[in-house]
Amino acid sequence: MPETSVIIPTYNRAAFLREALYSVLEQSYQAFELIVVDDGSDDDTREMLTQFGDRVRHIYQENQGPSAARNRGIRAATGEFLTFLDSDDLWTRDKLKHQLEFMQANPEAGVCYTDETWIRRGVRVNPRRKHQKHSGWIFEKCLPLCIVSPSSVLMRRVFFEKIGLFAEALPACEDYDLWLRASLLYPFHFIPEQLIVKRGGHDDQLSAQWGLDRYRVQSLLKLLDNPDLPVKYRHTVAQTIIEKTRVLLIGFGKRGKTEEVDYFQKIQSQVLSEFGEAARREQGNPS
Repeated sequence: MPETSVIIPTYNRAAFLREALYSVLEQSYQAFELIVVDDGSDDDTREMLTQFGDRVRHIYQENQGPSAARNRGIRAATGEFLTFLDSDDLWTRDKLKHQLEFMQANPEAGVCYTDETWIRRGVRVNPRRKHQKHSGWIFEKCLPLCIVSPSSVLMRRVFFEKIGLFAEALPACEDYDLWLRASLLYPFHFIPEQLIVKRGGHDDQLSAQWGLDRYRVQSLLKLLDNPDLPVKYRHTVAQTIIEKTRVLLIGFGKRGKTEEVDYFQKIQSQVLSEFGEAARREQGNPS
């Protein structure tokens, strides 16, 4: 049985995927299985994968989205540890080695993640301050946006048994949703080394589209509905919903999306009503 399962979900990214595969296969640590979940690609992904023979386990499914692809890989994995690589990202040579050394030295740790290098359209760029990484109980740091890259995490198998899988109803921000749920139950251990390369700026990148906060709001509403959400976090979650709906209302209004405006106006009003005058004052709506 391999110690670690590496899961790469992909959809129509054969050229990127080839480089991602080599970045895994050339790791200094080699006790892993490599699973590619092809989420219904109709490019030459299948043909390209045959070049790797039995070094890569190829699972094909009809197109269902990134959450379903990751979940399929989780269910197929046999390793004690699980880790992901987005098909447009890369790992540095010692990524697995450093993370596994950390997990073996810290048997109480359930999940760790690493720093990252950003490349946009072939040019290295610096992350903004809001993308700063944190270690420990990072729930509140995860509320504004996703600070944990799926390509950077490594977790024990029990992590998913406790947290559950990716939310397949979400077409995007499924990682934001999962890390929020997980960070309520697990401290996230940050390894301050740039062990992955995130490549962005290409046309099919989900995170580049406008209005991703609509999916984050869905995740936050689920948290508010969860009776197990600690009282100390409820107001912060509500404030995050109010702020995100405010931005969405402005954006949808400019785009003439009246149905979306009505929907998020109702959400904002409901949260303001539940959390009262304090929320209104913080949001600048004294009515």
